Amino acid sequence: MTAHPSLRGDVAVLVPAAGSGVRLGPGAPKALRPLAGEPLLVHAVRRVVAAPCVGCLVVAAPVAAVDEVQELLAPLVPQRVLLCVVAGGATRQASVAAALAAVPDGYDIVLVHDAARALTPTDQVERVAAAVRGGHAAVIPVLPVFDTVKQVDPSGEVVGTVDRSVLRAVQTPQGFRRAVLVAAHASAVDDHTDDAGLAEKIGVPVWTVPGDEAAFKITRPFDLAVAAHLLERT
Repeated sequence: MTAHPSLRGDVAVLVPAAGSGVRLGPGAPKALRPLAGEPLLVHAVRRVVAAPCVGCLVVAAPVAAVDEVQELLAPLVPQRVLLCVVAGGATRQASVAAALAAVPDGYDIVLVHDAARALTPTDQVERVAAAVRGGHAAVIPVLPVFDTVKQVDPSGEVVGTVDRSVLRAVQTPQGFRRAVLVAAHASAVDDHTDDAGLAEKIGVPVWTVPGDEAAFKITRPFDLAVAAHLLERT
């Protein structure tokens, strides 16, 4: 009998979680800020490891909080998932690279997920992984852009209106063939906050799958309030 693709446990998920979260205001590192009584990272990880495709989780934590994060996450991660917590870097890209280096052999599909997208549904993890497994070297979940978008010059004057029909807002997790992500990071000459952008730089086609409104990024206090409200309702 052929196993269902989502039951393979063939996916490693990297979670860069070492950022300070300046735009969220003063306090603990961003991934450890509380949302409804639990750190953002806990909400994110809980949803990620619920995906049957996930067999390995590597979290890049703040250097001073590696042991704390290990203890925090260990009770959440089922036995079928290998958990590894490493020290993150000074940038998101450095943290992803550190996490990628810690992935054991045998995982050819690697997803990169932002802890700040704490309410990302488990189905989105499965959807991205399935697209990579289906033959795409790099995959991103996206949503249509509904706002009118203007191009503005440095003085503040509008110079044009962008055709929003060809625009998409990008979410995570972003999925890759492991060799593609390794090559993309090895070729990086400047800092990126988007791993798919690194893949584009080396000529890898990036495929899109539908995202989810619940996977919004918690960046500002307002976003944190919205996330808390959504959790109360559900």
